Amino acid sequence: MGSVNKVILVGNLGRDAELRYTPGGAAVANFSLATTETWTDKNSGQRQEHTEWHRVDIWGKRAEALQQYLTKGLRIYVEGSLRTRQWEDRDGNKRSSTDIRADRIEFLDSRGEGGGRRAEGAGEGRSQAPAPSEQGAPGGGADLTEDDIPF
Repeated sequence: MGSVNKVILVGNLGRDAELRYTPGGAAVANFSLATTETWTDKNSGQRQEHTEWHRVDIWGKRAEALQQYLTKGLRIYVEGSLRTRQWEDRDGNKRSSTDIRADRIEFLDSRGEGGGRRAEGAGEGRSQAPAPSEQGAPGGGADLTEDDIPF
């Protein structure tokens, strides 16, 4: 059996996504995602909370299409894989970071109407945006047509 590198996260964006281009012209959008777990401490009965921050990137046309919708505070579902990158900092020290390379994102906030919205699928036939009559844009614009949806 082969190996599996799969990550599924549900959380809130910590900042607006930033769109950049590699020297080769590839688009990449980066954002941070906060996931928070809560529990009640058995000894004190106090509610405890821990927030973990994740660096997420999405590439290509998806990055260009989704960047404008990925805004601070938005609750999203992210599916992807772990990627570790290494580099040298300005002082010559070796550094590394483990990030999530997203291949599927779903908007979970509905901005006034019920339900979530699929934003992007990973593979053939998996990307399905709802018809504009079913739901408005993540920012709340309900007057969209199919031509306005970037994916």
